[in-house]
Amino acid sequence: MPEIKKIAVIGAGVMGAGIAAQAANAGLDVLLLDRVPEGAADNNVIATGAIDKLLKSKPAALMHKRNARLISPGNTTEHLTELATCDWVIEAIVENLGIKRELYQKIDAYRGQHTIVSSNTSTLPLADLTDGLSEAFRKHFLITHFFNPPRYMRLLELVTGPETAPEVEAGIRACVDYKLGKSIVTCKDTPGFIANRIGTYWLQAAVVKAIAQDIGVEEADAVLSRPAGVPKTGVFGLLDLVGLDLMPHILANLEDTLPKTDAFHQLGGSPPLLETMVAEGYTGRKGKGGFYRLNADKVKEVISLQNGKYAPVKRPRPDALGAGKKGGLRAVLEHPSALGRYAWSVLSDTLAYAAGLVPEIADDIEAVDRAMRLGYNWKYGPFELLDKLGSAWFSARLKAENRPVPALLALADGRPFYRTREGHGQHLGTDQSYHTFQRPPGVLLLEDIKRRSRPLLGNRWASVWDLGEGVACLEFHSKMNSLNPFILSVIKKALKTLPERGFKGMVIYNEGEHFSVGANIAMLLVGGMLRLWPFIRWVLKDGQTTFSTMKYGNFPVVGAPAGMALGGGCELLLHCHAVTAHAETYMGLVEAGVGIVPGWGGCKEMLSRWTAAPKAPKGPVAPVLKAFELIVQAQVSTSAAQARDMLFLQADDEIVMNRDRVLSAARDRVQVLAENFQARTPAVFHLPGPTGKAALQIGIHDFVKRGIATAHDATVAGELATVLSGAETDMMDELSEQDILSLERDIIVRLMHTAQSRARVAHMLKTGKPLRN
Repeated sequence: MPEIKKIAVIGAGVMGAGIAAQAANAGLDVLLLDRVPEGAADNNVIATGAIDKLLKSKPAALMHKRNARLISPGNTTEHLTELATCDWVIEAIVENLGIKRELYQKIDAYRGQHTIVSSNTSTLPLADLTDGLSEAFRKHFLITHFFNPPRYMRLLELVTGPETAPEVEAGIRACVDYKLGKSIVTCKDTPGFIANRIGTYWLQAAVVKAIAQDIGVEEADAVLSRPAGVPKTGVFGLLDLVGLDLMPHILANLEDTLPKTDAFHQLGGSPPLLETMVAEGYTGRKGKGGFYRLNADKVKEVISLQNGKYAPVKRPRPDALGAGKKGGLRAVLEHPSALGRYAWSVLSDTLAYAAGLVPEIADDIEAVDRAMRLGYNWKYGPFELLDKLGSAWFSARLKAENRPVPALLALADGRPFYRTREGHGQHLGTDQSYHTFQRPPGVLLLEDIKRRSRPLLGNRWASVWDLGEGVACLEFHSKMNSLNPFILSVIKKALKTLPERGFKGMVIYNEGEHFSVGANIAMLLVGGMLRLWPFIRWVLKDGQTTFSTMKYGNFPVVGAPAGMALGGGCELLLHCHAVTAHAETYMGLVEAGVGIVPGWGGCKEMLSRWTAAPKAPKGPVAPVLKAFELIVQAQVSTSAAQARDMLFLQADDEIVMNRDRVLSAARDRVQVLAENFQARTPAVFHLPGPTGKAALQIGIHDFVKRGIATAHDATVAGELATVLSGAETDMMDELSEQDILSLERDIIVRLMHTAQSRARVAHMLKTGKPLRN
């Protein structure tokens, strides 16, 4: 099967355009087609308009605006002949069987001999879609169900038919995995597949039971979110996010396609309140509001499920949540309050429903759990939740309520659904035996390493693991992976002892949601409030020394970030010998937002990079200005591709689309670096001094005058300008890296003397948001 290099997407709606954007993010050529509207002056107007929207969308669908150039607009009247040049055609039109079949007949007439065709359907069975089509078409057809938004949701549900050629499936798997960066879950050809089958049931159960049991929207979201490992939006917040107008269509489709014996039908149809809200334009965040809304005074309000009226949000603290803090999810479900009973009624129905669907919807429970984690952002899948609750406890409670126990739960007979044996993770199968997890070739996960080994060294906040092949991995596991002196001590110890133990190099990586949100700024706040200036200087010096030792040592270190890498986390990566970044890496030096400047070498590194960059503006002030703009505005890249433009990543740093492949790629990079490794030489700077600072301050004062910046913004910016311009220096003077690092320390201590900077740090710690004082 030829490599997939060009894709056609038919259907330029939100989903189709999003899929086209992700294909362009992968560097593929994309043809985006849609119908020709009646009386249109431009036959491509729908596709062209979709591309324009992609350039403006928030969150951004494109990892870099230049990727839009890879998408060519067209229409299904004039451009179907171009399908012969495409390797893969993705249909993403309305969920109407007749309309889809009619389109497939046209696609079959124009596609190339080896062109693969797939549908993005989430509800229609593959057997129905291909009924009556040619044998060649059926051999090249499958379902590839993306989740919205396609760039950010890692799940792709894959459904093949009995006639789908093995090489067709293999070609799609390779493209979706390596290029589009998706985690593939193989599904059976059943209505709703896996994630939407269970997810829709869960959402519907939560809504109808809240109405029936007189539970408020806020209370329901509170008790069904964090205790169960569900995103903090909860159920009603999630419905607002995806759009209330979609729910009736999904419910109606499942009602039509699921057998009458399915438990889904017992929940009932779309609630009248939901239909009224949609009719009045309350479709969620994309409309006038939904279950939550902002009123005319920008005050957040929540709807009453009983009378449909809005009232200000109260953010309740139910007693059941207090029980959960001590006893976990089970304590919430056992709580005697109305909320405890509500949580049990929703989750018990959902978990029992999921347990009853295997092997109907998937061959194993691991596929079900992965689909719910990646498709609905659950922290734990249904069977992982059953393990947390205890399958024996759950079954016993169902029996006590005279409710049927699903066959898979009865088969477990109190045994866990997951276990570790001889260093390997295993899941319980429908054959009553445990089966070892099977990872795709080339996937290396730290969670698997940790199952079969013990850390080489570490403490409560960081650990070092043996990845094999002579490469170690340093992992943070502090809250939000924030950095502190205890983590720095592990880095220093690793740099000293690993070479002595025969290791070639080290990867810095973790499997948390974010690589690192930066230094633990609580240290600064405590130090500032208690006037412990020597302590603050020591913390700053410790970080600077650690990162410098790492950068200039004889031991290659590769950073492997995903998610946010902010402040100190970004500074750490700037000092690595190379970076292998997940495509969804968001890097930035955000210290100005908390009233300080980068203090672990960030200023020094950005000066060095902008001075040496081949395409950077030239002149004594130009690199200072570029570094200043990035840092003073606390700019954060919206992707790894953008981080490269900002020089947080360098030209030879690797970007990996699939997060599950980052660690393996980083290990490979360490081995390459180790072959002919040469230690770096510290940079030397020639900075403009007071002249350069004066140039920067002109802009600062203008921003204050125009009301864009506050007085303390100007103070922070002025101090940053001091560091980046080299303070009292001259272009003829030679400054070392240590000179710049000393300036970083002095300026941070000076800023922490101010009440305004201490207030900014305190506010960030309390709210997670910057204070503009």
